[in-house]
Amino acid sequence: MGKLDRWICAICEYVYDPAGGDPDNAIVPWTSFSELPTTWTCPGCGLGKEQFVPFAEQAGFDVSEELEA
Repeated sequence: MGKLDRWICAICEYVYDPAGGDPDNAIVPWTSFSELPTTWTCPGCGLGKEQFVPFAEQAGFDVSEELEA
């Protein structure tokens, strides 16, 4: 997992993208998911960071498999 990977909420499917941050919650662009405060909650459903999984994992495919095709 890279520092600037996207993460997706397993409940509401909100995607946290570090490139955009979360300006509505004072999170500046290029803030990695691991750098989000522990008090940060999903803008979509209001649940905590523990509900998020890596975006590629949620999508159900391995990027390396796609590259080999």
